[in-house]
Amino acid sequence: MLVQFYNVSKIYANGVKALDDISIKIDGGEFVFLMGPSGAGKSTMIKMLYREETPSRGQIFVASRSLVRMKKREIPILRRNIGVVFQDFKLLESKTVYENVSFAMEVVGANHREIRSRVIEVIKLVGLQGKEKSLPSELSGGEQQRVGIARALTNRPLLLIADEPTGNLDMNTAHEIMELLFDINRKGTTVIMATHAWELVKAARKRVITLESGKIYSDINPGEFTLCK
Repeated sequence: MLVQFYNVSKIYANGVKALDDISIKIDGGEFVFLMGPSGAGKSTMIKMLYREETPSRGQIFVASRSLVRMKKREIPILRRNIGVVFQDFKLLESKTVYENVSFAMEVVGANHREIRSRVIEVIKLVGLQGKEKSLPSELSGGEQQRVGIARALTNRPLLLIADEPTGNLDMNTAHEIMELLFDINRKGTTVIMATHAWELVKAARKRVITLESGKIYSDINPGEFTLCK
């Protein structure tokens, strides 16, 4: 079991209850969609996975480590094992594709030889060979998202979290990004993807966890997916 939420609730200082007694388990190697309307609790749940937020009540485990009891000095170690892909790419505009990707390894102290080898590997994986010296402003939206995915993969994470990764892309490009994420998942990385894109979810036939008002509304496995309209 890679990810476990046990009776997790989150109440913010302003009184808003973002999560209400959530319990889920996600196995290593799964691809899971996280769905629900705005304000359902998806973003809070995702932020808890990389310890940007902590629960008001309950326990969260990633790779058998408690995120609630985790000390601050241990958080960077956790984040080396988690890659995050954002809707708005969050690339460094003054840095090239190569530099954006390599930056994720530089901050954890990897040596130059390791960085060069791995960066070339992940740039090839996401299909951006020949774009290494390009700036983000010279790339399409889909290419920028591929850079974001490459950056998230540099440290060989156990878990890849994709927060609305196709939200700013046209449908054709969105399908290309989904195929890339499926390929990454087939190679063994667990993927949790928050999305509103029902067309992409319906076509994928993967597990879908739906949140509503901070609660689990449904948790549908692939074998049951044909029952969902």
